[in-house]
Amino acid sequence: MIDQKKYNSAIGILTLVVLLLLPIYMLIQIYFSDRTPININSEYVGKEACVECHEAEYNDWVGSDHDLAMDYANDTTVLGDFNDVVLLRNNQKHKFYKRNSKFFVFTDGDQGKMQEYEVKYVFGHYPLQQYLVEFEGGRLQTLALTWNSKDSLWYYMADSVYQGMSVTHTNWLHWTNQAQNWNSMCADCHSTNLKKGYNVETDSYHTTWSEIDVSCEACHGPASKHLKWANLADYARQDFINYGLPIQTSGIDNKQYIDNCARCHSRRSIMGDFDPHSKSIYNHINPVLPGEPNWHIDGQIKEEDYVYASFTQSRMYMEEVKCNDCHNVHSGQLILEGNALCLQCHKAQDYNTKTHTFHKDYGEIGEALFSDAGVKFEVGSGTECINCHMHGQNYMGVDYRRDHSFRIPRPDLSEKNGSPNACNQCHKEESNAWAQNHIEKWFGESRPSQYGAHFSDAIDGIKGADNDLKDIIKDDLYPANIKSLALAYLSDDSVNNQLIKQSLKNIEPAIRIAAITRFNLETEEDLEYLFPLLYDETKAVRLEVANRLSYLDSTLIPKNYKEVFENVKVEQLEVLKYNADFPIGKFNLANYYYQHKDFKKSEQYYLKAITQDEELYVAKMNLSYLYSAIGLPLKSEEILEKYVAEFPTNPDALYNYGLILSENGKYQRSLEYLIKASKLMPLNGRVDYNIAMLYDFFEDKKRAEKYLLIAIGKDQDNFTSYSNLLNFYIQNKYESEAEKLHLVMKQKFPNR
Repeated sequence: MIDQKKYNSAIGILTLVVLLLLPIYMLIQIYFSDRTPININSEYVGKEACVECHEAEYNDWVGSDHDLAMDYANDTTVLGDFNDVVLLRNNQKHKFYKRNSKFFVFTDGDQGKMQEYEVKYVFGHYPLQQYLVEFEGGRLQTLALTWNSKDSLWYYMADSVYQGMSVTHTNWLHWTNQAQNWNSMCADCHSTNLKKGYNVETDSYHTTWSEIDVSCEACHGPASKHLKWANLADYARQDFINYGLPIQTSGIDNKQYIDNCARCHSRRSIMGDFDPHSKSIYNHINPVLPGEPNWHIDGQIKEEDYVYASFTQSRMYMEEVKCNDCHNVHSGQLILEGNALCLQCHKAQDYNTKTHTFHKDYGEIGEALFSDAGVKFEVGSGTECINCHMHGQNYMGVDYRRDHSFRIPRPDLSEKNGSPNACNQCHKEESNAWAQNHIEKWFGESRPSQYGAHFSDAIDGIKGADNDLKDIIKDDLYPANIKSLALAYLSDDSVNNQLIKQSLKNIEPAIRIAAITRFNLETEEDLEYLFPLLYDETKAVRLEVANRLSYLDSTLIPKNYKEVFENVKVEQLEVLKYNADFPIGKFNLANYYYQHKDFKKSEQYYLKAITQDEELYVAKMNLSYLYSAIGLPLKSEEILEKYVAEFPTNPDALYNYGLILSENGKYQRSLEYLIKASKLMPLNGRVDYNIAMLYDFFEDKKRAEKYLLIAIGKDQDNFTSYSNLLNFYIQNKYESEAEKLHLVMKQKFPNR
């Protein structure tokens, strides 16, 4: 028999003890347990630590493109034939051979002579494999000699990639120079936890990685905290966000998901080593917009785009499709074969029928076609969704990649804009009109609007183009990168500037960046719209503001923004130094020092940029400006004289050479080169103003007036050109002409 009184008393005491212990337990949890605050960075532990719990994912990953992204050269990893093979090219004998279990090539070297190099690493595996060679200064260079894994043969990649160009050892595109440098061009996306380790002072590298290939932590982030999470009891895991992993890959929307892939699968500018704890890709990269010259005007692939810019302009993206809806992200393979992949979402009765494809099916009589990329399409392949909606082209010679913008073939736009279409890419012997006739016969004459047509109209100055662009910018059915391009194509006027001003506050970093770039600073008050963006949460936006304000006099920076502006300039300099291994990076760094009046360092990096890339003419131009600015106009003239001799039809070079000749008192020669430049610059009225001033100096008033009128003719909406002519009339007492022009200006520019 239980004594109820004693029982109640015992229960009361136990309850009291529990209640007293709860605060103590909470204190222990707060101060003594292994908590994982979000601001404490995780560490890399290696793929071996993942296998025990994630064996299926690991097995999918083994043998994938990510697994085979890079490795040490040995008998297992090298696919190329190194059994004393010879490749004949341009009267050169390139050789492949082994010695003491090591792999060697005999090829054209950095001095232009044939010499031996040891292969230290392999790069990729299919459809091609590249090979890396060590050079001084920590450099790894990618050999032009490349193994075609698909056809089992050697080829010299520069012949495929740079067709029609003479790529010798002096050219920066040569395999021994920066364009083929692994540390800067490839490493960031082919290894895990890559630290470039570039030293701008010594122009050398100390590049490191935690794993040589693209392993688990490349996508999920360093896993040390995740291992701690895995070893805790369920009740102790509550303080761990995302299982202790810094990068979230599940329970996220398609934008977050695709942004995880963007740092490697995009054409982009890079702002530093990847930080897996950063919450925005725009703190690491700035993806390039899908516009010319790297894409066709309608966004179709031209140069390598690595998928991101194509996919994020697609309707698929806007309908919240993610990479893993089509791909097993661990193996990289498609999750279904053929049209079954597309029929996950698209109804078979609507799209997997003869009344939609209008092509012969497999087994029907006909002839195979070879596309303009050299790819063979068998009879029946026209019924496959991807061959009409994801047509592709070859990169790196043999790597056929499909366009992930998932577009409807538009031969009518090919006719208008010169962009490709899938019909004529396969039926290359037929005309665009032939293809368009079939499209209209099958699907009717009506075609939906396509932004490429509006971009083309804007470039051609077609009336109404701005209205079409503004419709795109305001319409949320368009993706951010297309809206950003629309901002870029808007013409300069105050009404458009208001829309650009509104876009400075857009939630999308890409649109804010485009708006900052295009925003016309018409008044000092306009600066007030840029200053707050120095506090922007994303690095790419802050840097774009710094670029726009870099030429600004420091007295125009308000007191309350001076400190943050200086902080952003520190960020800007760090990024410039990080990218100064490229010639254009050295050029940009030289510009930074020029703006900050450090002319010695500016000269140093202009010269380094020119040494690295002889064809970087803008560096020569700016160096000539520098010499002129520091009182060395003859040195400036010398640089431009050499350049004009080599490139006599470059209008910018002719123009600048003419200006410096004038500065050096060589007026007749100056006039000669400025007139040459004018003929090659149909949109630049400034050059004609300079010519007019020289004729005015020579007292040839008739020719001076002629060139001032030419300047107006080149841009009839340019108020300055009219003002220049009016001043000329007034100074020379041409009162009648001045009165007539003044009336024209009042009518044309009523608000000025």
